Amino acid sequence: MNIQLSTPALLFPAVSLLFLSYTNRFLALSALIRKLHDQWTEGDAKHVKKISLQIKNLRNRLKLIRTMQVAGAISLLSCVCSMGALFASLEYLGAVCFVLALVLMACSLFALVLESLLSGGALKILLDEAEDL
Repeated sequence: MNIQLSTPALLFPAVSLLFLSYTNRFLALSALIRKLHDQWTEGDAKHVKKISLQIKNLRNRLKLIRTMQVAGAISLLSCVCSMGALFASLEYLGAVCFVLALVLMACSLFALVLESLLSGGALKILLDEAEDL
């Protein structure tokens, strides 16, 4: 298998866009956690069940976002290693690093899908409460 130096570089634009998306998700989640923290400390007893369900959901989403970011970052690092190895004419090592980058990117995207499904669950909790009112 012959990989050119430009092949791993194809992941760079995708990774930067994904990191922008991941950062936006993290910032939105942080704002929501702060809002829930304020509601919790206010001690509104009728919302305690809803807030505890949201907190459980947010913990899972936060873990997935961290997984997405770490897998994406290591994928990018592996791409850089792949390009370095290919530049040094170490084609086998370059190919291995590139395959590792692709696997890690797939893991990052899988975590994104799971987090997206969980974010829908958070909205369902709010809709269920609205129906109860």
